[in-house]
Amino acid sequence: MNRIGHALSATLLACAACVTASPSTPSVPRGTGDLGLIVERAVGRVQVVEHSGMTTLSTVEGLGDLSHASVVFSRDGRYGFVFGRDGGLTKVDLLEGRVVGRVVQAGNSIGGAVSQDGSLVAVSNYEPGGIKVFRATDLSLVADIPALDDDGKASKVVGLVDLPGQRFAFSLFEAGQVWVADVSGPTPALQKFTAAGKEPYDGLVTGDGRFYVAGLFGEDGVAVIDLWHPEGGARKVLPDWGHGEEKLPVYKMPHLEGWATSSGLLFVPGVGRHEVWAVRVDGWQVVKRIPVHGQPVFAVANPAGRQVWVNYALPDNDTVQVIDIDTLEVVRTLKPGKGVLHLEFTPRGDAVWLSVRDEDRVEVYSTRTFEKLRALPADKPSGIFFTSRAARPGF
Repeated sequence: MNRIGHALSATLLACAACVTASPSTPSVPRGTGDLGLIVERAVGRVQVVEHSGMTTLSTVEGLGDLSHASVVFSRDGRYGFVFGRDGGLTKVDLLEGRVVGRVVQAGNSIGGAVSQDGSLVAVSNYEPGGIKVFRATDLSLVADIPALDDDGKASKVVGLVDLPGQRFAFSLFEAGQVWVADVSGPTPALQKFTAAGKEPYDGLVTGDGRFYVAGLFGEDGVAVIDLWHPEGGARKVLPDWGHGEEKLPVYKMPHLEGWATSSGLLFVPGVGRHEVWAVRVDGWQVVKRIPVHGQPVFAVANPAGRQVWVNYALPDNDTVQVIDIDTLEVVRTLKPGKGVLHLEFTPRGDAVWLSVRDEDRVEVYSTRTFEKLRALPADKPSGIFFTSRAARPGF
């Protein structure tokens, strides 16, 4: 090789070294399919974790009040949208481990959802009520929908979920209504179901996008809307939920997003009862009232097995139980520690992650052997959210 050739080779090698050393270029490219966020509620921080190796990759601070935080993801799984109790909506880049956008959009927000095409993020608010819709790219405001009843009184909004067709469904707590907002056009179009029931406190949509289900705190039963046939309105089912029985004091409200659907059954936490109800979705009839250890908070189905895992409110929040879907019996009781607030399955259901708030750790269990696989330190952890939610409607 002549002198010019040597010089050119040296230049190319130097340029390649510069590219390799550039801090903006990751040394090892990775996907986002096994990533997730753990909320550290007391310090306004989240951990970025990966469940293949069960490790923490980074921590992200400056997210405000996370005492009742929840997370949804962009459709590519790279960004998490964190909803804080201070009204903050924060966009977190999981690959870079940093905040890339934040807006304080209300006085008190409790959750949100991403539209079917991934372009919009909606936030539900306690104060001043209503929902706001933002562009997912830059968090610019697209729509502000107040939640006012027929007398002009504002309601807290709960149970916000995404629906097919660029729509969102949500419940108005004080008004006892369910609204569906179509945001596919320049102006939101609202469909209102004004007789949903007394004090709907949370809501979910079934995996096929057909039924919106709202739990009722002010009366027995739940409200169901068939979104394929909305002309039927809201109807109340399970009206004899504990009929004639005295409810226990409710120490923590169950979360409907955790209700499990498997094999045609919906597993419903009993409000004020030590029971999980197995309900047949095709007829909304109770198959069995399953006795459990305490007042259930989350009842979540393993996506790849015949299990429903259940955690509990005080004073029983040190316990997790496993219900066998085939027999409808409790088959395992675990004692991870005090303050088990949340549980999240890996996408294929081989493991479940549990936040143990009062003992400052997250524990990972095998769903096959029930053995503890790993414990990760975390400061007052609560919600655990994996990016697999990005591909699931209503999550």
